[in-house]
Amino acid sequence: MSCWEWFTTGELERTYHDEEWGTPVHEDRRMFEHLSMEVMQCGLSFNLVLHRRQVLRECFDGFDPATVAAYTDEDVARIMATDGMIRAERKIRAIIGNAQRFREIQDEQRQRTGGGHDGFSHYLWSFTDGKTVVYQGHEDGRVPVSNRLSKKVSKDLKRRGFAYVGPVVMYSHLQACGIINDHAVGCPRRQYLIDHYPTVVRRRYGEKF
Repeated sequence: MSCWEWFTTGELERTYHDEEWGTPVHEDRRMFEHLSMEVMQCGLSFNLVLHRRQVLRECFDGFDPATVAAYTDEDVARIMATDGMIRAERKIRAIIGNAQRFREIQDEQRQRTGGGHDGFSHYLWSFTDGKTVVYQGHEDGRVPVSNRLSKKVSKDLKRRGFAYVGPVVMYSHLQACGIINDHAVGCPRRQYLIDHYPTVVRRRYGEKF
């Protein structure tokens, strides 16, 4: 999504833009929430998902990966019957399956690093050496739907068994969790994030519009 698109919508969307979108996330529960929201967004408006966010949090126990990973068919039925829920059973089951794969990456990272509770975040940030990427040319609004980075991340997640994590979904996720800074020139958040978080500037590459 382009930075300026947030300003043509409502107060909730503007608050999300000003306080969350593009801010680096290093905490696994929040990372899982962002990823799950992108899963639910597939084929829908992200604004719809944003407005149902509280319902989603209630349905998925605050997006605690360990809890969601243990869900059964009874939980799927409970979620499907919840008022205000986006009733998409395949996506609900995908989120549960993703939680299980998410936990596997957490365990893998713990074994590799000897501890820590945010192993998935560490894994995802490793694709950019822990730095937020600013792509030349994106600041003027020429923002792609996917690029080589999102394709690389998508390929690895699919290999691990994740669902609904195509290159377009992953590009949106990388934007949301701050791995890619796509705020536009003139947007105060762009420079704020550059000034306060480790950032690297890269040329545009492998992009699809």
